[in-house]
Amino acid sequence: MAGYKEPGFQDRVAAATKARERALAKLKAKPAPDPAVLAERAAKAAEREAALAQRAAERAEAKRLAEEAKAAELAAEEAAKAAAEAERIAAIVPEMTDEERKILRDQRYAARKARKSSR
Repeated sequence: MAGYKEPGFQDRVAAATKARERALAKLKAKPAPDPAVLAERAAKAAEREAALAQRAAERAEAKRLAEEAKAAELAAEEAAKAAAEAERIAAIVPEMTDEERKILRDQRYAARKARKSSR
């Protein structure tokens, strides 16, 4: 009985070529996909994409509405604070000169700027 013989370079190349040819023959023997099945898959994929896009648009709209509501609430709070401050000032100082109004305006501006910088 002969011992095991290591395959040489030519043997390995021939084996790789045969394997490649068998794989190619197997691929060619495979039937082509049915156009109706491909169309159905494409329709399902398009339907999924449309549903995902719709959900994303709904989420974006809900987020935008929530942000608008929050901004409106903050604006209402600021307006209420400003009105209360104006009433308080009007009760304290019934008649002010232009100079006093300018000083008061500058103080409100400085307070608003301080609030914005602390956020």
